[in-house]
Amino acid sequence: MEHFGESVPLWAVIPFAIMLLGIAILPLVAHHWWESNRNRGIFTAIVATPMVIYLAMKYPEGLLHSGHEYVSFLALLGSLYVIAGGIHLSGDLEATPRTNVAILAVGAVLANLIGTTGASMLLIRILLRTNAQRKNVAHLPLFFILIVSNCAGLLTPMGDPPLFLGYLRGVPFVWTLKLWPFWLLAVGYLLTVFFVLDRRAYAREKATDIARDATEKVPLQVQGWLNVPLLIGVIGAIFLPTPYREAAMVGLTLVSVFLAPKPARVANGFNYEPIIEVAILFAGIFVTMVPALALLEARGGELGLDQPWQFFLITGGLSSMLDNAPTYLTFLATAMGLHVHESGAAMITLTDGALPEVFLVAISTAAVFMGANTYIGNGPNFMVKAISESMDYKMPSFFGFAARAVLTLAPVYVAMVVYLAVFG
Repeated sequence: MEHFGESVPLWAVIPFAIMLLGIAILPLVAHHWWESNRNRGIFTAIVATPMVIYLAMKYPEGLLHSGHEYVSFLALLGSLYVIAGGIHLSGDLEATPRTNVAILAVGAVLANLIGTTGASMLLIRILLRTNAQRKNVAHLPLFFILIVSNCAGLLTPMGDPPLFLGYLRGVPFVWTLKLWPFWLLAVGYLLTVFFVLDRRAYAREKATDIARDATEKVPLQVQGWLNVPLLIGVIGAIFLPTPYREAAMVGLTLVSVFLAPKPARVANGFNYEPIIEVAILFAGIFVTMVPALALLEARGGELGLDQPWQFFLITGGLSSMLDNAPTYLTFLATAMGLHVHESGAAMITLTDGALPEVFLVAISTAAVFMGANTYIGNGPNFMVKAISESMDYKMPSFFGFAARAVLTLAPVYVAMVVYLAVFG
């Protein structure tokens, strides 16, 4: 990869830029055309196919490696999406701010046990259904993505794909538990902001809508219990080597589809459109980002990075656009190369080298937190967006979401930069 990264022409990054711009702009200028997964596939094929041919000739090992990562990525997200989609939390809770905060807080814990994807698929529908009688609810999917689909998954390798990749590279399994102060900072802050906003929104609701919400309240019940052990099985399969890991995930998914009771999926309004959308768009992303990642790995030292807060900003910024898992690995390797012999620092020894622990803190928190900055920063983001739209919640555009997410999370980012600058 170093040889390719040193020789790859800058024009090779253009397809990746087109891919990102297309995802951002086409929903705005060609909304109805873009709604079709067939048309998304056409766009992805036009942009990515030339890069597939180029990489097959110039850098086949990089293309193959990215393909393996894509298959693993899709197997994990797809299995969690399909299996969790077979678990239906029926009922309709009273849509008060306290209820909504409780759902998000439960999701913040579950994200570390069944992954941000599993927790997102399990809870997004009950949150949106609970608030169906209210009108001032545009902020709900946004905060769900920020909390449950991203920031909450910081405490275990199962929580978010970057941390799992770090575990495979030698980060001790329990090391991520050390990140609990940062988890508490982000999740506590977001829950507080959400509660304040939701309480104001609740106060603006019409009395008739509040009354209807109270009268239509239905206790929670769980359908599709067979999928619970299957979901646990997917988490266990994470620790298998490839290709057994992916095969086990696919097998558990097939058991869920063909043997689990169907009523829970029907009640969820389950369909495969969101995961197909993710599969199509991320296929293009994983192909076209290969030259960009190669450039970063080969020339990352030229960026002048030598401080933890700098790694936080660059890892986080690129995690917003490149997908946070491969970006995490790129800057993990960069940090190991630059600081492996630094003295006087607590060191973490990994499979391929060592780095000061504070750099691992910076890279880990950046990849998880800033994966929330865009719809493509982390896998569950797109799926939550698609499910929300299918339930008649209006979602912001690509740039609109990014602006809201960055503005909301800015205090967390500033606090992290200050901490890393002082203690790094």
